[in-house]
Amino acid sequence: MLEVMNLSFRQILTFREVMRSGSITEAARTLGRTQPAISTMIRTLEEQLDLQLFLRSHGKLTPTPEARFFLEECEEILARVERTERTMAEVGALQSGKLKVASHPAASSVFLPRLLTRFLENKPDLQVSLIMRSSEMIEELIASQQFDIGFAETPSPRASIRQLDYDLECVCLLPPDDPLAVQKEITPADLDGRPMAVLFDQHPTAIQTERAFRDMGARLYKRLELRTFLPGLQFVASGACVMVSDMITAYSHLLQAPEDTRLVMRRFRPRIANSVSILTPGYATHSLPARAFIADLEGAVAEMQAEIERELTPR
Repeated sequence: MLEVMNLSFRQILTFREVMRSGSITEAARTLGRTQPAISTMIRTLEEQLDLQLFLRSHGKLTPTPEARFFLEECEEILARVERTERTMAEVGALQSGKLKVASHPAASSVFLPRLLTRFLENKPDLQVSLIMRSSEMIEELIASQQFDIGFAETPSPRASIRQLDYDLECVCLLPPDDPLAVQKEITPADLDGRPMAVLFDQHPTAIQTERAFRDMGARLYKRLELRTFLPGLQFVASGACVMVSDMITAYSHLLQAPEDTRLVMRRFRPRIANSVSILTPGYATHSLPARAFIADLEGAVAEMQAEIERELTPR
């Protein structure tokens, strides 16, 4: 039985060069080796294959039909190796490969697509999968190593997930002509009885908001209950309500809205927290594209925090 795994890459290269040049002497010159070394390698190859590859007569080599067939196989092997070398070089340059990213709703419409657009520049062969899922589902996708990177609300720590947490604060969004726009900070007392857009009752931001109003003795009028804050931007712009929103949604609004139509953004006190995390599989090594994108994502979060802080700082 032929044991192909016993063949070395050097044997295949040497055989191809002998076939191309038609001479042990020329093959040795091209490969920078001695004639005896080339001759020995060809004889060893024939012994391993249990085939005669050349007829030898008066110092000349004549390839056998088996040699011509074997050359076709060698060319295919070497072409595959060359393709692999090119591909790995492209992967090393972050120009090729695959990257799978899962995002919670707040970051999926503007924040991450904008970042990925920049990341994909000059990487024509890098394939990206971006899906939107709930934070709970993203946690499972990352823990099971189905996705490379998750961006979601912070989960409880577990060994199967590595996480980088960001403690972000929510901000109050008001219509541009709202009387409260002149204030530096907004409190529950300022919003007593005013129509508001809030998330569903079980969401941590809704729980914190309700507690803040209750502690201050203010009435929380939940005019609109939402699954995510994103549709609330339109309601606030129309004057239908105000909203204490997560930072990413507020930042997405800044990135998209013309300056003369932007909602007013003010700090809300007491502070309403909305922690998010960059999640990666705990038992897997990051690919080069994943490592590069994680670095970009960390930078984008820092950039967002700085921009929101500038927006909230009185001028």
